[in-house]
Amino acid sequence: MAEQLPFEKPIVELRNKIAELRIFTEEKEIDLSGEIEKLEKRLEQLEEEIYGNMKPWDRVQLARHSQRPTTKDYINHLFSNFLEFHGDRLHGDDAAIIGGIATFDGSPVTVIGHQRGKDTKENIHRNFGMPHPEGYRKALRLMKQAEKFSRPIICFIDTKGAFPGQAAEERGQSEAIARNLIEMAGLRTPIICVVIGEGGSGGALALGVGDRMYMLENATYSVISPEGAAALLWKDASQARRAAETMKITAPDLFELGIIDHMIAEVRGGAHRDVVSQAEEIRAVLKEGLKSLAGLDKETLVKQRHEKFNQIGEYSDVNDNNVEG
Repeated sequence: MAEQLPFEKPIVELRNKIAELRIFTEEKEIDLSGEIEKLEKRLEQLEEEIYGNMKPWDRVQLARHSQRPTTKDYINHLFSNFLEFHGDRLHGDDAAIIGGIATFDGSPVTVIGHQRGKDTKENIHRNFGMPHPEGYRKALRLMKQAEKFSRPIICFIDTKGAFPGQAAEERGQSEAIARNLIEMAGLRTPIICVVIGEGGSGGALALGVGDRMYMLENATYSVISPEGAAALLWKDASQARRAAETMKITAPDLFELGIIDHMIAEVRGGAHRDVVSQAEEIRAVLKEGLKSLAGLDKETLVKQRHEKFNQIGEYSDVNDNNVEG
């Protein structure tokens, strides 16, 4: 049974009640079809009310759902002939980053993404989707290879952040992230980035410099977790719900702010409810994004990428406010 989130409790209770009536009807051979039909209509209305008016904290919980589709799930549904590559040719292989070459819509592409697990064993193997430096260096190796062979790059972002352990820092975690930012900014091949779950801090940014930036409707993208922000702002991590509302980290907010280019609709109740349908929603957006970039020459591609990120955010010169130095 799928994990049920707190805000879904009224929906779950009504579903259970309908299921009980169905069982009672079969066992007692009593016709309760009229009552069941009324409850099903009420269930549809309730789902529309709850899923259609979710708060930022509700979306945070969906982004963290244990059964939320991962990069590997989308690779299986979106691409064919996927060949995974391993290692950074410096230290080792990082299972928190998965990447390789594949075919999308009949053309070769390079696919890279954060990979977390769905159970304890897999999460330990994948380090809960938090990469070490070798993970980002593996990703960069694949990106440079894609540039060499003129293959578009598709990045899936889904991490709480880069692993902050001592060994990771000793091996150059911050340098690896910074290197990816610099190199991705200048890669002479199309890059499309999709936030599919949590996009946390520099660990997400290291795969997030692209020509097109997309987010699933219930994904999040932030410089710090709501719990971390609450601890810093109010010295109380339990204020995470309040922080989530203040930080503007959800897809609707980031689309309005111009941080992302498109918000990909999710199936009702979250992507984990129907992975196949969700993958098709992503497929349509990827096809459109690649098509829009295909006709650009390499110089124009890089120039527009620079302009895209230069336009993010607002600032003013002190001289504009008539402030004398």
